[in-house]
Amino acid sequence: MAIGELVKRHLIDIRPLGVPTYRRLWSGQAIANIGIGVTVVAVSKQVWDLTQSSFWVGLLGLANLIPLLVFGLWGGAFADAVDRRRLLITSSLISWGATLFILAQALLGLGNVYLLLLASAVSATGFAMTSPARGAIIPRILPAELVPAANALNSLVFGFGAIVGPMIAGVLLAWQGYPLAYAVDAVLFTASLYAAIRLPELLPMGEIQRPGWRSVIDGLRYIATGPVLLMSFVVDIIAMVFALPRALIPQAVAERFDGSPIALGWLSAGMAIGAVLGALGSGWLGRVRRQGVALTVTIALWGLSVAAAGLAQQLWLMVVLMAVGGVADMVSSVWRQSILQLHAPDEMRGRMQGAFMVVVAGGPRLGDLRAGLTAVWFGMTWAWVGGGLACAIAVLVVGLSVPSFRNYRAG
Repeated sequence: MAIGELVKRHLIDIRPLGVPTYRRLWSGQAIANIGIGVTVVAVSKQVWDLTQSSFWVGLLGLANLIPLLVFGLWGGAFADAVDRRRLLITSSLISWGATLFILAQALLGLGNVYLLLLASAVSATGFAMTSPARGAIIPRILPAELVPAANALNSLVFGFGAIVGPMIAGVLLAWQGYPLAYAVDAVLFTASLYAAIRLPELLPMGEIQRPGWRSVIDGLRYIATGPVLLMSFVVDIIAMVFALPRALIPQAVAERFDGSPIALGWLSAGMAIGAVLGALGSGWLGRVRRQGVALTVTIALWGLSVAAAGLAQQLWLMVVLMAVGGVADMVSSVWRQSILQLHAPDEMRGRMQGAFMVVVAGGPRLGDLRAGLTAVWFGMTWAWVGGGLACAIAVLVVGLSVPSFRNYRAG
């Protein structure tokens, strides 16, 4: 096979960037995600510094979870009933306001963990409304054959932000402290807001259902009646709740690397490094047909890589193993998102994306809480390693036990 053909088959497909509307949305998100990555690390570090407890760091996950559950489902219902452009702008302003609040508390030197939890909850509210709208917009501005490639490109920018953001956070925290870190996020977020403003009007198509609990329930019922869709959510919940070690990173850095901010940045970026590398070589993902088995095996590999990282004592080895997990996480995310976007009609896409966002964003918050609690009970190492092993075992048992999911073939 010629080198050019090999590259075309396996490297990331950039054709969606040829569509100006998508290119602006993608570029704005790429810039904003760097700032988000800075704030995620800085807030976790500030909570750890204030409390010296992984349990309190884990409570950040709970503070995010409740708004994500409530407003994620409602945001999906609104995305099916209103102009998606206007919804994206409004919810982005909520998230930006939360960032400015976090910046203000740092400038004033308040050092109050409850204010940080409150600000995180407000930010999660905006995110919960933004994500369903953004996910439902993609199939409206791109042809169907480019949707999987767009999802891989989205994974690339999320991963890029999660690498560069923590790295910048480590430098800024060591240099100037929290105010400058939060200020960087506040400035960079304006790129995403600008991209939302430049979107065309995106009024709902098909049958419009008034947003409310009835429309939310209809969306959940749509998922429940399809075992393949339902299982794609279940295996992701297993992955995030059982294995995600994010809340343990500040304690791991304190115990193994003398609390180094640079080590904090590298370890926080480990998964994202893998996600970016995986996205760059994602051209083959659309050719995998037995996606049920593939998802199950991929998530099991994620759990095993996390467990191995928890046993490693060298920073470079922990980062490498977390990067392996990041590749697995990116691959599973692209498959699940593409199935969801193309399976549902346009009038259901917002609600499907709302449910997807609740799982994708809510699962990690439950994982943070699980990690924090088990660290208190069993120590950081066992909380980290045990979670990864439990994930691998559980996903193989559950994923392979449902015939329709095990035998599912794309297309």
